[in-house]
Amino acid sequence: MGKPDVEAFFDDATYTVSYVVSDPETGRAAVIDPVLDYDPASGRTATSSADRLIKYVKDSDLGVDWILETHVHADHLSAAPRVRDLLGGTTAIGAEVTTVQNVFKGIFNLDALAVDGSQFEHLFDDGDTFKVGNIDAQVMATPGHTPACVTYVIGDSAFVGDTLFMPDYGTARTDFPGGSAATLYDSIQKILTLADDTRLFMCHDYKSPSRDVYAWETSVAEQRESNLHVSKNVSKADFISMREGRDSTLGMPRLLLPSIQVNIRAGQLPDAESNGVQYLKIPLDAV
Repeated sequence: MGKPDVEAFFDDATYTVSYVVSDPETGRAAVIDPVLDYDPASGRTATSSADRLIKYVKDSDLGVDWILETHVHADHLSAAPRVRDLLGGTTAIGAEVTTVQNVFKGIFNLDALAVDGSQFEHLFDDGDTFKVGNIDAQVMATPGHTPACVTYVIGDSAFVGDTLFMPDYGTARTDFPGGSAATLYDSIQKILTLADDTRLFMCHDYKSPSRDVYAWETSVAEQRESNLHVSKNVSKADFISMREGRDSTLGMPRLLLPSIQVNIRAGQLPDAESNGVQYLKIPLDAV
């Protein structure tokens, strides 16, 4: 199976965890969910979060083969283009990204946007396999939060995106376009069929009322036993009722509108207009 080295990078502004996953034998690596800093008040971007990750890769003398997105994020802009420019690697996401592109192309009136996923260099289908160095990896489609969510199982570790949070925090919302509480429940059950000692790595942590420190690593056994939303004692019907009820009270993510229009393009910012300035669109009364 193999045990990769996993280095986590927590972005305080968006509560996002990015990862460098590497094979200790070969020094080959994958980068998962890198973050581009964005200040919505000023419209300024920065690269400090991604640059910490990039420095680690260079200092550790790793070679990047993959830049993996677990889904089209609604809470941060992807730094995949910067990582690729400075470290190389193939950008990839689940093939259902085309579903997300089709939804949001109309909302943002992106006439020129191809909705075939071609902005990414590789699209993964459920069950596809790849390697990080000599370590076998597999793609598990885990939709529900969004249609394009995937979990990357790399050796003894699985990177679950927004499908699950830490056991004391629960599960992801399902009220985005194409989301489904029933589908999310089924996806989580797929993850929980992995070996009990499989390391699970979250994409976010917001702490919980019982915890004063951020955390992002757990296990299949811990999630099955104690996840407060979807432990082994929670039925599918009860989960759907809880999740849909909870989702109805949640506000819109702060960076949803900036993030989605960038992330459906694999992190590429819009082209500059005639005055040399790049612009993001904010649709009024459309979402």
